[in-house]
Amino acid sequence: MTAPSTYGLSTQARNLQWLLTDLVEEVPGVNSVAVVSSDGLLLLSSDPGAGGAGESGATPRPKGPRGASADLATIVSGLGSLTTGAAALMEFGSVKQTMVAMEHGSVFVMAISDGSLLGVHATPDCDMSVVAYHMALFVGRAGHVLTPEVRSELRQSMENTP
Repeated sequence: MTAPSTYGLSTQARNLQWLLTDLVEEVPGVNSVAVVSSDGLLLLSSDPGAGGAGESGATPRPKGPRGASADLATIVSGLGSLTTGAAALMEFGSVKQTMVAMEHGSVFVMAISDGSLLGVHATPDCDMSVVAYHMALFVGRAGHVLTPEVRSELRQSMENTP
């Protein structure tokens, strides 16, 4: 993977991109990662075409759902909304994590303190506890950084990516 372009971004935004790149590169079985705002907009992505952490041609990594970060962001947002509604109906409190295991992969969604969501698409043979652990580390490190100003900056950087 190559680092995303961080030209003109604040230190906080660059740190979030670094944390996302680290999650994708260091955790076995992780295909793609997306951070989605509480209103469903993509803020960060591991898809190189979406302004997130890029890929090098040396070791191709399988793509996320249909290879598009927008698809993963949509799935993450939908799962977040569905599980939040279910938890409210059952009066179980806030949702911390959602995991969907499928025949050919898994999707994990974890809440970030500001209402944003971290979503991970992983291989079917990934160690789910390792993925969840690293997601919790990301959330712990990123939660206090995702201020309204940084969210706005990340949205603009995603919109300006060719």
